[in-house]
Formats: sequence, C-alpha cells, structure tokens
Amino acid sequence: MPAVRSNPPPSSRASQASASGSAVARPPVSATAAAGPRSARVGAARRLKRSAHRREQGSFLVEGAQAVGAALAAGALIELFVGVSAAARHEELLRAVAVPVRLVTDEAAAGLSETVTPQGLVGVAALPDHRVTELAAPRLVAVCVGASDPGNAGTVIRSADAAGADAVVFTGVGVDPFGGKCVRSSAGSHFHLPVIVEGRLADTVAGLRARGCQIIATAGTAPRDLDDAVTAGELAGPTAWLFGNEAHGLDPAGLAAADTAIRVPVYGQAESLNLAVASALCLYASARAQRTGRSGTDGTGGGGRR
Repeated sequence: MPAVRSNPPPSSRASQASASGSAVARPPVSATAAAGPRSARVGAARRLKRSAHRREQGSFLVEGAQAVGAALAAGALIELFVGVSAAARHEELLRAVAVPVRLVTDEAAAGLSETVTPQGLVGVAALPDHRVTELAAPRLVAVCVGASDPGNAGTVIRSADAAGADAVVFTGVGVDPFGGKCVRSSAGSHFHLPVIVEGRLADTVAGLRARGCQIIATAGTAPRDLDDAVTAGELAGPTAWLFGNEAHGLDPAGLAAADTAIRVPVYGQAESLNLAVASALCLYASARAQRTGRSGTDGTGGGGRR
C-alpha cells in the first residue's frame, strides 16, 4: 500500500464519506436522484483540479474506467462519481466498487473532467506521499528534472512502469504529476509504482546514490551515446536516469550532479527526440541490460518489478 499524507487511509475515508453523504446504491439509481454541478460533493471534487487543493486535501482525480480500476485495485480509491449516461456502461465496475459511488448529471460529470470528450466516470484517489528514502535497493529509477509537459510526464510514468522501474521522481520547478493530463497519460501506472515529488535535485541524487544507484544524465551534447553504454556493459547495474526539461534539457548543475552523461543517438535528420520517447529508450536499455546480466538470456523475455 502506498504511503499517503496524514489523512485517514482510503477505507477509513470512504467510510467517512459514506457517513456524510448518501452513496448511490448498486445498481445505479434513477436519473432523478442524480446530483448536479452545484452539489457540495461535486464542488469539492472539482476543486481537486487545482494543485494546491490536491496537496491540501491529500487526494486527486482519476478519470475513465482504466484509471479508476487501477486505483480500485491499489486500494487508493476514496469515492467515485458516475454520470447518468455512463452508469449503464459501467454497471459491472460499479458493482465491484466498495467505496461510495455518487450518481451525478452528465453536466456535473463533465465539470469534473478535463477532456474534450468526458467519459462520465471520475474517481477521487488518495494522494501518495512517497520519498526516495523509502526505496529499498532500487535498480531502475527515472528522474524528471523540471518537466513542463504533463502529457510527456505521464508517458514517462507509463514507460517506467512498463520497463519495470522501481520509481519515477519529479524534482525541480515543473509539472504536477498528479494533474489531470499527466494522470490520463499514465494510463493507470500512477498506481503501479511510486511516483515521488522531491523539491531539490541534489537531495534526490544523494538519496539515490546512497542506495547504490549510478546517476546517468541525458544530454544531446554528450560525447558518448546510449549504444556505447550498452556495448560497454555500463547499464547492468542499478541506475537512476536524469531527464531534463523538454525545451532546454538539464542545466549545468543537473549535468554536474551525474556520474556520467549519455546522449540518445539520432540516426536520421530529426533534431531530437521528445522526453517521452528518449526516456523510454533509456529505461528499456537499462531494463534489458539488467535482465540479461541476471539471467544470461537475450533479455527479451517478460519482466515484472523486482
């Protein structure tokens, strides 16, 4: 179970929510019982679109059946809002949910969404409060330094999850990884591995180095590339990758904090690769090297977090 801020655990908070407001019975009740956009509970959930309110309340929004299902499986779901039109499409999921489920009008459901085409299913999940110091012998970690695009940030989380990474860390001034677009882009991966927010890169690097990780920075101007590192066998050990801002990359302090810098090779005429693609290539190169080193195979088999 992920550690959460000093709020009651999801099960306790769900009970409190049920006591302070009526949950929709399963199967969903008729549309006449649906709450509108001015409902107090809808309003409270809508305020979670703001980063400051998410931190204050210790919760964030997840939209769509995939993300809601992941939150439910992780025990992080606190309550669920379902629009009238979406209720019939998600009857099986609604019957499986043990937390309060609240039927709302389609207008209210759209107000909770941040997409052009709302799915009508929005959950409130407990905001985790992981720290690098909690990681025990991590072998693969992605560190986003000053990431500014929430879609890219969410894709980094998803790629790290797929590569079997132990955590994703966000440090410096940048995107809130628990904002709506980032959460949607991760496709539920927020609930599969620790997503950590740290203030200072120096503290993050020190914590990861103390846990045995080599620190590799990505830089387009680095003299050596990813192929060189793979050939030299440098990626088989525990590694934390530093990925810089989409527009400017890592600043001099970020590069200086690393043990070495590596560039992702570009064989064609493209100027560069975006953060999401570059991070996926680096993380998978490490994941394959680590699996090959342990198993003596070609490293193409299925993974699974260590």
